[in-house]
Amino acid sequence: MSDFPSANVTPSKRIVISVDAMGGDRGPATVVAGLAHSARKNPDIAFILHGPEDVLSPLVRKRKIEDRCVIRHADGVVTMDEKPSYVMRHGKGTSMWSAIEAVRDGDAEVCVSCGNTGALMALSMVRLRKLPGVNRPAIACLWPSRNPGGFNVMLDVGADIRADAQDLMQYALMGSSYARNGLGLNRPRVGLLNVGTEEHKGSAELHDAHERIAAAAASGQFEFVGFVEGGDIPSARVDVVVTDGFTGNIALKTGEGTASLIRDFLKEAFNATPLSRIAALLALTSLRRLSKRIDPRRVNGGVFLGLNGTVVKSHGSADATGVSSAIKLAFTLAQSGFTDRLAARVASVPSLAQSEPRAGEESEQDQ
Repeated sequence: MSDFPSANVTPSKRIVISVDAMGGDRGPATVVAGLAHSARKNPDIAFILHGPEDVLSPLVRKRKIEDRCVIRHADGVVTMDEKPSYVMRHGKGTSMWSAIEAVRDGDAEVCVSCGNTGALMALSMVRLRKLPGVNRPAIACLWPSRNPGGFNVMLDVGADIRADAQDLMQYALMGSSYARNGLGLNRPRVGLLNVGTEEHKGSAELHDAHERIAAAAASGQFEFVGFVEGGDIPSARVDVVVTDGFTGNIALKTGEGTASLIRDFLKEAFNATPLSRIAALLALTSLRRLSKRIDPRRVNGGVFLGLNGTVVKSHGSADATGVSSAIKLAFTLAQSGFTDRLAARVASVPSLAQSEPRAGEESEQDQ
């Protein structure tokens, strides 16, 4: 996997990223190392770092990024095993809450966290609120592909395992906006994941979603290519793959596991004999290029779509390279004014902007 692509925009001011320092498996030292890596590469980025000040201050001084980083003290930490419902009730003093609040208050453009996905989504929905017309936010990820830019977008990859036809149509709209602003594609091609590309295959709900997405394509400014299969996820046939969170999360974890397996198999193969080790030396440049191409750390970061603010979820086990990749994605989206553009795109489709809360769902005012 190669680095994130950048949209063709030029920054006019320093962009502030709000970072939860305490959510990752590797601890705050790794998060701060990722910030330092991003700061060295990008003079137009600054950070608000959330967590215990006595822990973070020495780490920030060690990395010499005091001039680019403001620390906001927060004692509490959301652990990976805490239930989202508990965090919603008791999470106010945590670094995750504080990081989201900075975006809500307009102090930062994007929030980045390596923490508990369910808790991060729940707090984001409560503090940032959903965009008008969006029933379920989604998590979108970048998937290495044969397209010229090197990536496809897939969503949902785990925000909610349920998704009906209306949800899938909203995912298509939000995913195409992400591809337009994050990948610089003027008219993204959108496909709906199914068990086959034939029109008679799939559930009634998928066929309903097919009709809705096709009807929204013109106003949403994307091209709908119809049903796609699992093999099309990394292909050049589409730019955006739409599916429910259950299927998308399984596909994502399978892809990450397969990439890791390929790296291990290559390492074993080239270490098998003295001759193979010589061959590895001869192919060293190509192997490094391949390793970088399939490295999940370099495309680390799922984007929460459908909220009044942008949140990037980094992998919990991300190292400094992974954290830096998530920050780069956050910067690219902030640079493009992604949140405002997504809101405008949702509002441009009347059936979304005027949609009513479903039975059993609370209205925005009641949440």
